[in-house]
Amino acid sequence: MTVHLQTQSDLNEAIIALVKQDPRLTPILDRTGLPVLRRREPGFEGLAAIVCGQQLSTASAGAIWGRLSAAYAPFHHDAIRKARTDRLGRLGLSAAKIATLKLLASEIAVGRLNLDVLAEEDADAAHATLVRHRGIGPWTADVYLLFCLGHGDAWPAGDVALQEAIRIGLGLTARPTPKQMVPLGEPWRPLRGAAAHLWWAYYKVIKSREGVITGTR
Repeated sequence: MTVHLQTQSDLNEAIIALVKQDPRLTPILDRTGLPVLRRREPGFEGLAAIVCGQQLSTASAGAIWGRLSAAYAPFHHDAIRKARTDRLGRLGLSAAKIATLKLLASEIAVGRLNLDVLAEEDADAAHATLVRHRGIGPWTADVYLLFCLGHGDAWPAGDVALQEAIRIGLGLTARPTPKQMVPLGEPWRPLRGAAAHLWWAYYKVIKSREGVITGTR
């Protein structure tokens, strides 16, 4: 059964279950306290916002998304599908991101991509569905599943802040690679998404800065 992290209570319960499941997390929770649930808008809007922010600073991503969402309000996949490429470019989007957003909008419009059903799928299967689309990498897929859909088992193995927090928290000699992060997350199934929230909270404590995108909800 898929666990959903829709409310702060959901996350609290998941964290408590995780600590019982893996005692190594007890000192981590002692440092962080219960982490705050992060959420973003679901559907095409949420995915588009994440795509816009890929490989950009928080400030730059926020500015571009602000212009885009204001220009196409209410934000809908059909509006982006029909939008002129040159107009999207003037709003600050790169050619690659325009191509990705238009592809996703078209896939949703014809029914080949249904973002809503991903919340009920196995996290690995949902991840595979998203990364089949050009421009959607592993990090984008996992962040969408976790923050937009509240998928309790999404595991952003490519997130550098998570890797660094786990390196320090588990006493590893080197920061784990995305490939190494996969087996490291296995003990926390089916609550890897909750574990990610805990490790991001730990990162904030030890580095005194956010290691995760802030929520919009």
